[in-house]
Amino acid sequence: MASKEHLAAKQAVIDEISAKLEKATAAVVVDYMGLTVEQNTAMRKKLREADVDFVVYKNTLMNRAVQGTKFEPLSQTLSGPSAFAFSYEDATAPARVLAGAMKDFNKMSFKGGVVEGSFYDEAGMKALAEIPSRNDLLAKFMGSIQSPVSKFVRTLAAIAEAKEGGAPAQAE
Repeated sequence: MASKEHLAAKQAVIDEISAKLEKATAAVVVDYMGLTVEQNTAMRKKLREADVDFVVYKNTLMNRAVQGTKFEPLSQTLSGPSAFAFSYEDATAPARVLAGAMKDFNKMSFKGGVVEGSFYDEAGMKALAEIPSRNDLLAKFMGSIQSPVSKFVRTLAAIAEAKEGGAPAQAE
């Protein structure tokens, strides 16, 4: 009887992982050893703020859950202590936040990850971590569009002001 209950508990965990993977745009695997409780708490807080789930599962259960999914390449990273970060909105958020924690604490390392269907090794994850968030990229884009438009508006205002006052126009 205990064996059936044990198998049912394992299957429940596999189902939980599968549900996360179905919604996820990215899944990152890290070696999390060496973190203190305070460091772990601080890192998890930053991950929550970025809407990233950070959990520790047994490698065998994770391996079973990824079989037949776009996250199957993760199975090659499943050895030793592993923690998993799942993102559902911003695909680069787990890599970015975890890379920040790695720099802050000088501990942990990437094992690999699948981001929007593509597998990345440790070097690839470090490169992805350098990509700004979608909101940052949009803000930079809007700033670059806004600058010439605002200059044009100021020039037109200076011309209109000059015509009203009779003074020569001073355009920027």
